[in-house]
Amino acid sequence: MSPLKKKLILASKSPRRSQLLKEAGFTFEIRTREVEENYPAELAVEQVAPYLARKKALASKDLIQAGEILLAADSVVIVDGQIFGKPADKTEALSMLTGLSGKMHQVITGVCLLSGEKEKTFSSVSKVFFEPISREEINYYIDRFKPFDKAGSYAIQEWIGLCKISRIEGTYSNIMGLPVHLVYKELLDF
Repeated sequence: MSPLKKKLILASKSPRRSQLLKEAGFTFEIRTREVEENYPAELAVEQVAPYLARKKALASKDLIQAGEILLAADSVVIVDGQIFGKPADKTEALSMLTGLSGKMHQVITGVCLLSGEKEKTFSSVSKVFFEPISREEINYYIDRFKPFDKAGSYAIQEWIGLCKISRIEGTYSNIMGLPVHLVYKELLDF
């Protein structure tokens, strides 16, 4: 039984966020609204994920009722000060994965909790260390796993995470799309 006193509403269509919450024992309902994932050009790259999480939460605020808490989230991959979003096509995915090859990058997930009375936005940072990846391996991964709905063109829980990520600093769940340990702590405080 969850120690949460209010009903949790997930404002995300991400199957990974749903999976993480379910595996952590949360009961929740999904309610979403389409939100354009744009942000001010002058915003520091480290602030983009929490900015977008808050933007998604505020756009969905009218979907919650009294006694409910809405959770919205957004993840970004940052390498060399540049954000790698979701690839538009295979060429873009190939370019992103080539850019990650042999490098460390950050995954920042921003989370916004919202109720009728309160709002709390926070983020979590994880560092991911990629082994060098050949073009053949990148093509294999893209063709087999079709990572077009994933920031940075990869998912840590798939082949690339198992075979090409040598270490991480931070939490695995954050890299998947939701820092569950931090969400739990913040929900209890909320």
